[in-house]
Amino acid sequence: MTDPIVRRARPGDEHDILRLIHALAAYERAPDAVEATPEGLAALLFGDSAKVFAHVAEQDGRVVGIAVWFFNFSTWTGRHGLYLEDLFVDPDARGGGVARALFQALGREAQAHDCARIDWGVLDWNELAKGFYRKLGGRHMEGWEPWRIDGDALAALKE
Repeated sequence: MTDPIVRRARPGDEHDILRLIHALAAYERAPDAVEATPEGLAALLFGDSAKVFAHVAEQDGRVVGIAVWFFNFSTWTGRHGLYLEDLFVDPDARGGGVARALFQALGREAQAHDCARIDWGVLDWNELAKGFYRKLGGRHMEGWEPWRIDGDALAALKE
């Protein structure tokens, strides 16, 4: 395999991005959870008021990895951060530097936008990913727990 080529996602990538999102959902034991569509991804990633972004990694002309991200904000640093929503590499392309190349692209993106940090979540059972993140210099944020409001609870907030 050739070295990965990482670039910002562009219109036309939405089908490959969705393919890898479905593969990620299956890997995370939630194969039926994906509601995204190619049209929705195209509008959100490439529309005039895009607030979410993606990088893709290609090897031998095929998209084999994605990093989907957005900007967040830290009141403590007074600066933006970059939040990595999802990073996924096709199993056939793992071990070839694709994930590292995606993280390096995110690092360049964060520096270009004066971000104070890159944050992300990882499933507690995913020891392989945690080991990779540690090798990059990532660390588990002790004391913080992920929380969420969605579904009926989210709908009830507007009442």
